[in-house]
Amino acid sequence: MNLNTVEIKAFVPTKDYARSKTFYEAIGFTCAFADEEIAYFHCGNCSFLLQNFYVVEHTGNFMMHLVVENVDDWHAQLTKENIAERFGVTIGEPVDQPWAMRDFELFDPSGVLWRIAQNTQKKVEK
Repeated sequence: MNLNTVEIKAFVPTKDYARSKTFYEAIGFTCAFADEEIAYFHCGNCSFLLQNFYVVEHTGNFMMHLVVENVDDWHAQLTKENIAERFGVTIGEPVDQPWAMRDFELFDPSGVLWRIAQNTQKKVEK
């Protein structure tokens, strides 16, 4: 029996499907497929499905975690591209977290929270 997995993707909700597609392309994802109900986005080895579906309680509690090689480069690029101003979203500052990651928060136009992070070395306690 072969129980190997190939991939897992989340279905990300959106209030304004067209605006969200534009947002995700602007932050660096490629849209490989889209119809009126679903869009397949990827960046490197990471992917998700954007769905034309919105329930405020669901969307307001939905979170994605994207691990990147250099979180400061990602933050600098989003800032350079004026993503917050262009899309009316919030981008936090990178913070070193106690769980051995450096990350920042990014809210998409529908209110989905993305934590964009990189792994860091855990501090050695003496």
